[in-house]
Amino acid sequence: MTDNLSDTSTWLPLDGLAPGFDASKAESSPDLEGRTFTVVDDRGTRIVHTFGPGTVSWEYQPGEGDPTEPAKQTDACEVVRVDEDLYYAQFHHDYLPNEAVSLFLDLRSGYALAVISIIGEKTSEHVAVQQVFAPSRIEELEQHGERPAPTTELIGRRVQWVYSSEHAYEHVYLSPHWYTWQCLAGPERGLADTDEQSTWRLRPGICVFAWREKVIPCASVTVADHRNQKALRSHGVLFGTDEAGTGQTHFTFGAHGRLLSNTVHPVEYDPAGNR
Repeated sequence: MTDNLSDTSTWLPLDGLAPGFDASKAESSPDLEGRTFTVVDDRGTRIVHTFGPGTVSWEYQPGEGDPTEPAKQTDACEVVRVDEDLYYAQFHHDYLPNEAVSLFLDLRSGYALAVISIIGEKTSEHVAVQQVFAPSRIEELEQHGERPAPTTELIGRRVQWVYSSEHAYEHVYLSPHWYTWQCLAGPERGLADTDEQSTWRLRPGICVFAWREKVIPCASVTVADHRNQKALRSHGVLFGTDEAGTGQTHFTFGAHGRLLSNTVHPVEYDPAGNR
């Protein structure tokens, strides 16, 4: 890293960040092994997922209006238990290496949320890695309560996240579209930026927080438990191009966090109310 922090050409590529970044990653859970879950979205698209030891076998059956071709494959998969009956599955397609899937299964509510991160080309209208959010019902279960939906509940919070003994960042959740990050420790120390974000609520106090960076061609999907403000916990993935720009970098991580502060805006200036 040069002394000129504003020179984005010197910023680390995604694969340069990876070593040691996963020190706080949770152990993979075997709870879903041998089980099948079919998620069905609003278009009628059905995706059957059968979990094995470190794998997921899936079959994609497009619904009406879904231009995606039918497909099926088995991919390597990591599964994390987020809370009781709430699981996060992360896998990277072999047949479409520019796509990675973050799947959240709530076996208590019977709902699921899939976030598909897709590497493309950066344009004046969007960053290089885009994300698609697909709330669904789980066909094998009855549905109870509210299904996953966008939320503004994190806006105004400033949170410190520690990924390892060497990597620490803070997030400031600004609005329904933006957040600011700053590196407090690690190879990116001193760097900061404001990037696009999307936040979805899974359960009270448990959110999916996803962001898309504009300088480095990458995106992240995390699930964060904010119920204990002094002991936050998150699990997630970073996905984007490698340093050469010809391949993909896909790695999972975990973090421990704490709330540093919370800004409460006057009603007339509340960013959550100004869409």
